[in-house]
Amino acid sequence: MGIAKGIEYLHQGCDQQILHFDIKPHNILLDDNLNPKISDFGQAKLCSKEQSVVSMTTARGTIGYIAPEVFSRNFGKVSYKSDIYSFGMLLLEMVSGKKNLDAMVNSNNQIYFPEWIYNRLDRGEELGFHIQDEGDAKIAKKLAIVGLWCVQWYPVDRPSMHVVIQMLEGDGDSLIKPPNPFASTNPTLTTGQASRRPLNNELEVIVESE
Repeated sequence: MGIAKGIEYLHQGCDQQILHFDIKPHNILLDDNLNPKISDFGQAKLCSKEQSVVSMTTARGTIGYIAPEVFSRNFGKVSYKSDIYSFGMLLLEMVSGKKNLDAMVNSNNQIYFPEWIYNRLDRGEELGFHIQDEGDAKIAKKLAIVGLWCVQWYPVDRPSMHVVIQMLEGDGDSLIKPPNPFASTNPTLTTGQASRRPLNNELEVIVESE
């Protein structure tokens, strides 16, 4: 919740909108009271609050957390929704206890990390580690659903951080699981490595021009 409110402040609370572009576990620091602090603004970009689309000429961020539209305009325009995607990946890592680029099992099969989470949630299976307390299991399911909304392929399908906070503050019972855009072309790949599915080679890649 602290991370979400920090990102919302960057997007809406400052005089200018600040897009971080590198939200990931390494850039979340904890103080003595375990309050999260967002750090490392080396790739951040300032823009007007009225500016809905950001001019991006080269990909920014860390592999595993970069939104698809930062790589290719085929997915949509770059905006504050790119930070939402990164936050979603962070949430899914927290709830699964795994890094999104680590191997799930000893297998040559690969599956997109959010798809692995989605499939387990769909089947009512544990999301990565054993949870004994029923209340904690409920929280884990809520975090997984919110994370899956945040990592939708297209920015228009992702919620704003304000909506994300409302989802996190709710009890989770009313949350609707997002549609599954991650369906593998091979339905047998339901376990395997947490690996980003490679982008189509025909996609228009954003090239540095500034």
